[in-house]
Amino acid sequence: MKPLLLPDFCAPRAVLLVLVIITLTALLLTLAAPGPGPGFWGELARRQLFLIWVGLTGAALLCALRPYIAARGALTGALLVLAVVLLVVAAVSESAWWILHSALFNPSALLGRPPVTHSLFLARNLLIGAMVGALALRYAYVTQQWRLNVEAQARARSDALQARIRPHFLYNSMNTIAALTRSDPARAEEAVLDLTELFRANLDERRNLITLQEELENARTYLRIEQLRMGERLRVHWDVAALPMQAQIPALTLQPLLENAILHGVSKLPGGGEVHVDGNAADGALVLKVRNRMPLEGGGTHAGHGIALENIRERLSLLHGGRSSVTAGREGDEFVVQLRFPVVEAPRTNAG
Repeated sequence: MKPLLLPDFCAPRAVLLVLVIITLTALLLTLAAPGPGPGFWGELARRQLFLIWVGLTGAALLCALRPYIAARGALTGALLVLAVVLLVVAAVSESAWWILHSALFNPSALLGRPPVTHSLFLARNLLIGAMVGALALRYAYVTQQWRLNVEAQARARSDALQARIRPHFLYNSMNTIAALTRSDPARAEEAVLDLTELFRANLDERRNLITLQEELENARTYLRIEQLRMGERLRVHWDVAALPMQAQIPALTLQPLLENAILHGVSKLPGGGEVHVDGNAADGALVLKVRNRMPLEGGGTHAGHGIALENIRERLSLLHGGRSSVTAGREGDEFVVQLRFPVVEAPRTNAG
């Protein structure tokens, strides 16, 4: 059963939308009335007051009934929403009829002339309520369908981008293991176990987002594989203790940066070199930096660097939009990559 995509009328944004619809409807009804003259603004105010009672009462009822209506299915839910709208219109119309015909509350027609025919007044209001309610429902449905489609496309794009990283990562890791197979079988076996652990953590398609702690652990596992191949030529310094470890990050974000730092930097230096991983968090944003020394010649941004950076930039953009950034470039004798994105912590699960 397909659920009804009903807006959350408890949210301020939905209430604002209701008020906008009320204002436009009141304006259209007043402009459509025959001969709007000196009493135009008074008529507009009276119609808007009437519609505010209808709109806000209806929004309050739909806010309270939203879980029940959403569970009824699309067609039944839509009919229930229209029934609530018409019920509110009928109740407010009856109240308005009684007030306008009351000498106590409307002396000398101060609030406006009372309608002559009760049934016509009620039927007209119900018809307008049904039309406006149906149009608003359609607008809400189309808007939410568009939002869901955008989110689905973003998830699919993120999955595709992440899948492009994995074969490249597997290729390089298997080359490392192949190099160790004859020279040091025990270390090759250890590297295979590390690789297995990495893929167990990262090839779960249901978890494209992982915690920063998991990403750092995966990066350290990858570095153990490289350390077996490069030995003392590779030195890594970590300064990430102050970071929020439960912050969410796309899987395989840090590992490609470390891979590039080693492939295009440390491995090309005669005596090897150091890779620095630094991080800090402030004002709701997390900053990660990967720094490594570069050879004096040919130390620009290589094609591999560019592919990995563009991949990470696009995945972060899909997740955070314009609130994320990826910058890279040479600073002195170092190549520095900086990632900046909002801190969104993973939901904590209750143990036991």
